[in-house]
Amino acid sequence: MGRGGGRNEVDRGRYLFAAGANGANAAADRLFTRRPAAFAPNGGGKMPNQTKPKHFNNDDYRGIMSQTEKKSTNAENMEHWAELVLPWLPPPALSAASSTCRSFRVAAAAVTSRRVADAARGLETYPIPFCNPTSDSPPYFYFLYSRFSFSSIPTSSQPWGGISSPPVAANPSSIDAFISSAAETNLFSGCECADCSLEDECSCSGFHGGGGMGMGSLSECGADCLCGLECANRITQKGIQVRLKIVRDLKKGWGLHADQVLCRGEFICEYAGEFVTTKEARRRLHAYDELASTTKVSPALLVVREHLPSGKACLRVNIDATNIGNVARFINHSCDGGNLMAVLVRNSGSFLPRLCFFAALDISEGEELTFSYGDARLRQKDSPCFCRKEACLGFLPSEET
Repeated sequence: MGRGGGRNEVDRGRYLFAAGANGANAAADRLFTRRPAAFAPNGGGKMPNQTKPKHFNNDDYRGIMSQTEKKSTNAENMEHWAELVLPWLPPPALSAASSTCRSFRVAAAAVTSRRVADAARGLETYPIPFCNPTSDSPPYFYFLYSRFSFSSIPTSSQPWGGISSPPVAANPSSIDAFISSAAETNLFSGCECADCSLEDECSCSGFHGGGGMGMGSLSECGADCLCGLECANRITQKGIQVRLKIVRDLKKGWGLHADQVLCRGEFICEYAGEFVTTKEARRRLHAYDELASTTKVSPALLVVREHLPSGKACLRVNIDATNIGNVARFINHSCDGGNLMAVLVRNSGSFLPRLCFFAALDISEGEELTFSYGDARLRQKDSPCFCRKEACLGFLPSEET
């Protein structure tokens, strides 16, 4: 290679499109560089198929910057739109959306991560995360969240996993709204206590033994009482006040676990869901049985019987948390009775009781929360039980409803 030719080729390899330009073109000089496809053989002074360098003027530069800014704006608009829309999608639709473009894929991954981090959607005092050490299931279970039970479905959709403020709960956020809607007649005027914790004879307070399935019953203040939400006789009306987590088990599926030490007698959570009639409960249970044979369905319809003081009759309460409810739907059965105590709570002015869970004994951090679903009576379609207790009967309690 000749000394002059070699040097010229190297110089051409670093040649700027608009060498020597000044002003606005100086920026283009620094940004745009052209390299030859190959050096000329034998040190020749010319490159094959070499074209003249292109010179950019001010209009060209402004056009390039305008296109770049437009693409950037479109990408930002797409990401903003995805953040607004994707949290409303159930998992199948969210997965389909994530496969359409990079912006949706990134946004969908962020939505999934936030869903895993908090099943309660920011509606409870502490986040309630999903923990899935297995690989046999999606990282979370999809359902609509409701802090309290309700008598009619208030919504068919709910955002989950967005970056904005927490969504409105699937039912009114105040327990007073439930009490008002559930009361058939205003039989109670409510207490007039200034501080129920200091009153010895508050008409709203009291714990009574008995009840369906060995449950006790608890009376609390309600909407017509003069005391506020901070009243000591409203311990179940403030939502979940302890740290919990939802853990996946290969056999049992999802289960609710304590994420802190829980003391005996401490309120854990309410079994929130939709109150349905006995006729509707029977129709839904039949439909759930049919779906279970063809698809993966996780019915969470609980039937509770409250025996009246006379002992001659009982009130049947059907609570369906299959589609809308709170994390109590993940509490599994234990044949030995479990570590939770189920209590029927009736608020002053309310006809229907709510089913609430209290710690039946001291519970360690990480321990699964369980209770007995009822007496086990073998049916042909009964599901196997995996509670792993010595008293396990091998199948879950159920009955013909």
